Amino acid sequence: MPHHDSDAPGVLHQAERFNQARAAQAMAVLEDYAEMIGDLIGETGEARITDIAARMGVTHPTATKAVARLKREGLAVSRPYRGVFLTDKGMVLADHVRARHRIVVDLLVAVGVPAETAELDAEGLEHHVSPTTLAAFRTFLGAT
Repeated sequence: MPHHDSDAPGVLHQAERFNQARAAQAMAVLEDYAEMIGDLIGETGEARITDIAARMGVTHPTATKAVARLKREGLAVSRPYRGVFLTDKGMVLADHVRARHRIVVDLLVAVGVPAETAELDAEGLEHHVSPTTLAAFRTFLGAT
C-alpha cells in the first residue's frame, strides 16, 4: 500500500494544532464581541447591531452573525427594538476579557512599551495568554 503524507503522525499532529488555533480564534472573536457589547451597554445603556458593527469595524451582517453566535452560546439575548444584552454568563465573560486585557496592557507598559502600542498589541496577545502566564503577569505587576 502506498504511503501518503497525510498518514504521517506529524501531519496529523500539525492538523490538530491548526484546528486548535482556529477554535481559539473563533473564541477570541466571541470574547471581543462580548466585551464590546458590555462596553456599549455601560456607556450608552444599550448595544444596537449598528453600533456594534461600527465599533468592531465590520459590516452589519457580520455583526448580526456574531451576535447570533453569542445567542446560541447563551452569552447574549436580543429584544426587538431594544438591542442586544449580555446574559449573566456573557457579563462574566466580558468582565473576564476586560480584566485580562488590562493585565496584559499593564504588563506591556511595565516593561517599557508605550501605552498606545500596548493597547494595540494587547488586542492580539490577550486571547492567547494562558492562565499560568496571566498569573505570572499579575505576580510581576504586584512586585513592581
